[in-house]
Amino acid sequence: MSPESFVEILRDAMFMIILIVTAIILPGLLIGLVVAVFQAATSINEQTMSFLPRLIVTLLAMSWLGSWMVKKLMDYTFELVNSIPTIVG
Repeated sequence: MSPESFVEILRDAMFMIILIVTAIILPGLLIGLVVAVFQAATSINEQTMSFLPRLIVTLLAMSWLGSWMVKKLMDYTFELVNSIPTIVG
């Protein structure tokens, strides 16, 4: 295995991780921002008010995007397994 092929596999794996994590984290961050603005405008400092909406949105994002995430991981795994003969040989 050459260093170039190792770097390419590592780059593709890191991109896949960033893509999947972004799909899970981004909705929670947006809801957290909305709740923070609401809390700042109303001077309410309740911790559960900021935690619970983010938790619910994160769980909903995982349930809605779960099939897409599994499909992306399966496609990457199949591509990686199919490239074994060209990388080794």
